[in-house]
Amino acid sequence: MITSVLLVFQFILTAILTIAVLLQKSSSIGLGAYSGSNESLFGAKGPAGFMAKFTFILAIVFVANTLALGYFYNQDRKVSLAEEIKIEKSVVPANPSTSMPVAPAAPEAPTLK
Repeated sequence: MITSVLLVFQFILTAILTIAVLLQKSSSIGLGAYSGSNESLFGAKGPAGFMAKFTFILAIVFVANTLALGYFYNQDRKVSLAEEIKIEKSVVPANPSTSMPVAPAAPEAPTLK
């Protein structure tokens, strides 16, 4: 039950986080973002904008929800999916030489004198 709620919440968080990232101002100065210019990665004053703070908080909630979803899913399952795979054992004959065809012998190369 709780994993279903967390999964739906994860999809909602994903959509909101994607929209929040796309709404932010683009910094198209390329590698100049890492220099000491006024248009650095977060500007001269740091991430002071509402969208930057909102995206940061939303990302932390997204990561926490992902961890909680993984924890509760593992608590509900108790069994790995790999343990549910059924492997059929093939029957190997007791004397494999009788049931397998024998390859013909290679012809001998002529000897040079």
